[in-house]
Amino acid sequence: VQLQASGGGLVQPGGSLILSCQVTGPTLDYYAIGWFRQAPGKEREFLTTIKWSGGATSTADSVKGRFTISRDIAKNTVYLQMNSLKREDTAAYYCAAAYGAIVTTRTRTDVYQHWGQGTQVTVSS
Repeated sequence: VQLQASGGGLVQPGGSLILSCQVTGPTLDYYAIGWFRQAPGKEREFLTTIKWSGGATSTADSVKGRFTISRDIAKNTVYLQMNSLKREDTAAYYCAAAYGAIVTTRTRTDVYQHWGQGTQVTVSS
């Protein structure tokens, strides 16, 4: 499985941005795709995840209500819609794939075996 994140950029506080994660590989039915971010000097942080088969989602409380994950099965793409962006959302954003992870573990970075390169999001006026 390979992942390619895109869509990062510079956005003003209060603005919105949509990140995309193109996923390629064999069947994705047993995978969960997650979004994470990492700011300089900080640990990588779980944001949200979606089970490819069925579409069940889970989102961190820190971004719930502002960030939404979705997928387009036909395009093999997972999206991260980010609204009401704040300066503290500035970070490199990563998508990752976890094979067979049970729902209670999908917030952990160590269950994700495949990672895409990061895309930088900068929230600044």
